[in-house]
This record gives sequence, C-alpha cells and structure tokens, in this order.
Amino acid sequence: MLAPPPPERRFDVLGVGECSLDTWLRLDALPPPGGKAAVSDWRERPGGQVATATLAAARLGLRAEYAGAVGGDAAAAQVLAPLRAAGVTLSRVHVVPDARTRAAVIAVEQGSGERAVFGHRDPRLAAGRAALAALPLDDTRLLLLDGSDFAVALPLAQRARAAGVPVVLDLDAAAPEAEELLAFVDFPVVSQGFAERCYGTPRAALARLAALGAKLPVVTLGAQGALARWQGALVASPAFRVAVVDTTGAGDVFHGAFAWGLLEGLGAAELLRAANAAAAFACTGLGAQGALPDAAALRAVLAEPARAYSSS
Repeated sequence: MLAPPPPERRFDVLGVGECSLDTWLRLDALPPPGGKAAVSDWRERPGGQVATATLAAARLGLRAEYAGAVGGDAAAAQVLAPLRAAGVTLSRVHVVPDARTRAAVIAVEQGSGERAVFGHRDPRLAAGRAALAALPLDDTRLLLLDGSDFAVALPLAQRARAAGVPVVLDLDAAAPEAEELLAFVDFPVVSQGFAERCYGTPRAALARLAALGAKLPVVTLGAQGALARWQGALVASPAFRVAVVDTTGAGDVFHGAFAWGLLEGLGAAELLRAANAAAAFACTGLGAQGALPDAAALRAVLAEPARAYSSS
C-alpha cells in the first residue's frame, strides 16, 4: 500500500483547476505551418484538465466536488452539465458574470487520434480563480490540482500537506514556480513533455521529483504507458491496446483513475495499470469526456492479462 487510506470525509476527492468548452475538429492530418486542411467533423464538447479528471473519478464511484471559475455565458452551463449529471458537487464554482468561460480548439488527426490544442482563458476569470486559494480542505480525502494557476495551486497544496490531505498534481507546462509547488505534492503525475523540457529525460524527472519529496512520482508516456519511481526503483506500466479515436483527455482521465486507485488502496504497479486502463478507455471516444469507464468496467479490464497499446 502506498499510504494509509485517508479518513472518511464528505468528499473523496476535491478537484480544483481548469474547465473548458472545447471546439473539436477532425481532419485527415494536421497541416504544416502556413498550410490548410479540410475539417470532416466539427463539434463542441466539455473538457478541461481538472474538470475531466474529477468527472472520471466520479464515474468510478468517488464522491467528488469540483471547484473552478466560469464565465456568465452559455458555455458555462455546457461545461458543468456532465459534472452535475454525474453527481459532482459544484457549490464552490465561481461565476464571473462579465467573463467568458475558458475555451479551446482541438484539432484531431483521423488516423492516429493525435491532436493539437489551442486554448484561451479570459483574463477576467482571475477574479473568480483567486478565491479558490482559500478553499477549506477539511471535508475531502484527496486534493486534485493542475498547473493552470500556481497562485491557487501552491497555497492549496501547502495547506493540504499541513492537514495530511494527499495531493495529486497534473502538470504539463514548464514554469518558474513549478518546483515550489512540487515540493508540496505527494503524487505528481507529469507529462513526458514536461519531464523532458524541465529535466531532460523521464528518469531524470522522476529522480528530481522524488528528491523534492514525492511519494510516487509518475511520468505519463502516451502510447508507451507510464513510468514511475517507488521506493527508489523504477516501475514501468505499458499502455493498453485499443482502437484509438481521439487521445484528447486521456491524461486527464489517467489522473482521475489514479486518484480512485489511491483511495482504493492499490499498490504502485496495480495503480498505474488502473490509470493506464482508464486512459485507454478515454481514447475510444470523441472529446475529453466521450468514453469514461465506471468501476465495474475498469475492474473487468484489470482482471485481464496486460496488453500492449496500439493505435489500430
């Protein structure tokens, strides 16, 4: 077991961070700089790192709360609707009436499922995000954060550490404040891109994250699964073979399932396998939230022999 299970509280997980309304485009191939491409499908779908991870955790049976900032526009209702339908508590979502809800354009390649993301966050949302830094943490067993706003994530992580609330962090963008935040994170789950930009290699990143105090640092590797460091040893976990439709949100779902596995008391290898399985499910649907497993489906996959990942 990675750590003693946190005490029972009103919520199993509190997610604080980004939500988004994604404009999802499908095309045969991403064009080169200055090029053009025909779009074969065009849809709007809810997304956002922590919103999707929190929704994934709720679909797996966790009692979840999401806290973030949205605008006073119609997009806010679209973004929050799946969370509300899944029973996620939204009472601490801040609405900024004169702002626009965060939006993104996601272009997905038909064959590979790989994508390019272009995000926009209205600066006026800062008024709502600032209040999130002071959220009470005495009613949750686990805190799920992203790196979208270090001024919010850092004080929350510091208070969580002081209160004994474990923190799972989704970090994919380099920033000067990153290591200050990582020093208060028990379970950093960072992208391969972050690991390579900041530390050169995933292995070097894991060593540094462990030195900063992480109990189980993880680097997600896309089609190669995930690599972690547990008690000084590397733990490699391959991805699963699925017919990839869209990789959007796979990492977010990984984080939600990781939180579920922690609270289930899974060991390091089993925990990574569960998160990889959930991420594979996510790749079989459209958009960030198009294919999220419930606990029964995830346990059924985990009962099968491990399989390698393929995009076909």
